[in-house]
Amino acid sequence: MTGPPEPNRSLHLARLPPPTDPLGPLAAVVRQPGVTDVVVNAPGAVWCDRGLGLERVTMAFADAAAVRDLAVRLASAGGKRLDDASPLVDARLPDGTRLHAALPPIADECALISLRTVRRTPFSIADLVTAGMVQAGLAPLLEGLVRERASVLISGSTGAGKTTLLASLLSLVDTSERIVVIEEGGEVSPTHPHVVRLVERRANVDGAGEIGLARLVREALRMRPDRIVLGECRGAEVRDVLTALNTGHRGGMSTIHANSALDVPARLTALGSLAGMGAESVALHASAAFECVVHVERGVTGRSVVQLGVLSADSGMEVVAAVTVREGGKLERGPAWARLAELAGLTWREITDKVGSAEDGRNADTSMAVGDAVA
Repeated sequence: MTGPPEPNRSLHLARLPPPTDPLGPLAAVVRQPGVTDVVVNAPGAVWCDRGLGLERVTMAFADAAAVRDLAVRLASAGGKRLDDASPLVDARLPDGTRLHAALPPIADECALISLRTVRRTPFSIADLVTAGMVQAGLAPLLEGLVRERASVLISGSTGAGKTTLLASLLSLVDTSERIVVIEEGGEVSPTHPHVVRLVERRANVDGAGEIGLARLVREALRMRPDRIVLGECRGAEVRDVLTALNTGHRGGMSTIHANSALDVPARLTALGSLAGMGAESVALHASAAFECVVHVERGVTGRSVVQLGVLSADSGMEVVAAVTVREGGKLERGPAWARLAELAGLTWREITDKVGSAEDGRNADTSMAVGDAVA
């Protein structure tokens, strides 16, 4: 039998110091408002990104050994191994921060640490307009695409804001719909009451136990989804994604790396080849699976949506420009404007009214600018 509980035990526990933050000296930088990325290149070379590109941080580690020690501790906190036998790691920390680290000799002279933060509360479309990422005239278009259950592919480079925009769009989905999100890590966190997540599992140190994105896409079809969302389309799983979005599940979304909206077909064709699909097969499936492409870029003034296009298979797979953001924030209609407006369930007047333009949509010039969209 055990004796009576110690009366002051809870007090003793309350006096214990909090556990050490796994981020160590980088915690103060990572948790600054607006910081999305923190990288360590050397003991005295720490940089962060707050949306306007990398900025030097005034902090330094004692030496290269201190950087290595932190990298190893971070990997351990993410449940991964980082040592001479396994000098590269991609992990997720308990707070959701994504870690990539490399040790010498893979990294030259000093361990390299890259951290990507995860925003748990997504921005609303209004927030993105205020921040300048979305021009005011584009907001009703994006909202309409979600409302009308158009299938959207968000393209852009690393760090351009693809996942940020994806989470914001998913937050607009009707609360009666069930969203199944498939991703490599838990980055997509929309404000929605019915989101379920399937996360890829890497192989263990023995090379066993891997469950990839392609299988998760197939499993998602058995989970009664209203919308299937792939956090990033980056490999042979493109075949399963295109197949899934051709089974009556309208309103699906995904992100993809591409230099521009017009380069998306080439990127899809390249990914399809990894899955043994020919160019014609990719074109037919992609044009039926995705209806609209939204391209985002990261420039000197920050991240922004720069173009919306429509995916077409009329003369081989291509993305036809529908709306392009020009200098000064003016929106320029492209050849696919009418189709985009149809997908969003909007008219030209409804768009122009949002930005105070008197244009009534009767002008046939497809390069007519809407006007200034003030963020």
